[in-house]
Amino acid sequence: MIKEIKYLIFTIIIILFILFTGRYYFSDSYKKKSYRSFANFDKKMKLYSEDYPTLKDNTQNIIEYVKSIQTKKKKKYYFWELIDKNE
Repeated sequence: MIKEIKYLIFTIIIILFILFTGRYYFSDSYKKKSYRSFANFDKKMKLYSEDYPTLKDNTQNIIEYVKSIQTKKKKKYYFWELIDKNE
């Protein structure tokens, strides 16, 4: 009997935790706070990005492509023939 009451209390606590956190995160005040913080972050990023110098791009034509040799003939193995040979 005590075991069932303990499980009931645990499930009630978990359900209340989920309900209260959902209620907080879906509230209008949280949405306003998060929007304001995102807007402030964008402003700060614009201010900081103006101070950084831009580097020149020196990575043009650095990849060398190698032609693969396709004239090699590969030996084809047949699975069933390999099994027959081992027996």
